[in-house]
Amino acid sequence: MLRAGSALAAVGAGTALLGAPATGCSSGGGEADSAVRPAPARDKAAAPKPFATARHAPAPRRFAGQPAQVTHGPRTRPQVALTFHGQGDPATAKALLAEAEKAGAKVTVLAVGRWLDEHPDMARRILDGGHDLGNHTHHHLDINAMSEADAYAEITGCAHRLRRLTGSIGTWFRPSRTQTATPLVERLARRAGYPHVLSYDVDSLDFTSPGAPAVTRKLAAEIRAGSVVSLHFGYADTVAALPAVLQELERRGLRAVTTTELLT
Repeated sequence: MLRAGSALAAVGAGTALLGAPATGCSSGGGEADSAVRPAPARDKAAAPKPFATARHAPAPRRFAGQPAQVTHGPRTRPQVALTFHGQGDPATAKALLAEAEKAGAKVTVLAVGRWLDEHPDMARRILDGGHDLGNHTHHHLDINAMSEADAYAEITGCAHRLRRLTGSIGTWFRPSRTQTATPLVERLARRAGYPHVLSYDVDSLDFTSPGAPAVTRKLAAEIRAGSVVSLHFGYADTVAALPAVLQELERRGLRAVTTTELLT
């Protein structure tokens, strides 16, 4: 059995996202930080240096019978996908991954490109744990509100970082600051090489920092077989809640797997 909160002490209760206000994606399409700064059509920041990984990220794949936007997997198998928006303090991210691995769980991480620029070693850490690694845009802005050129640059900017670091553009694309992508963003994701947009059917609301018990209660009330759950790196509440969430899944006979495994 897992000890709830065992990783919380490792990261501290005051963890912040990249030194900025917390941001997350709400089930209603809103954000904890609603300010949107214009994104350049092309990011000319220095590219991260490539490095060898013990595992290379698999390329995106098309899943027969799945829609362009995936919100959940089959309801007939005892599996769920815990998906994490990848940014924030890497110490918190590593604590979350360690808690998941201790319980034999695999997760899906949708990384922000600028986060990968600042913490390129996290790509290797995620893949070496056997987890899925995907694309959550480059600057984490409101992609549905962008022009076609800027939205495409947001997708490909992160994809280029992933390819340099892992040899692949990653397994999934999730739009930033929204639960679902517009038809335009769907098309742009396909053009960039992602057959599916990854949405979710359960929102933990962990980015609102409601406290670990509230996160656990919400997930326990809504998760069922096939669920895709939205969670975030960078929040101490999430670290503290994860052991209890995994215990609840075990109690119900559900297993946390990568999104790729959920749909295979």
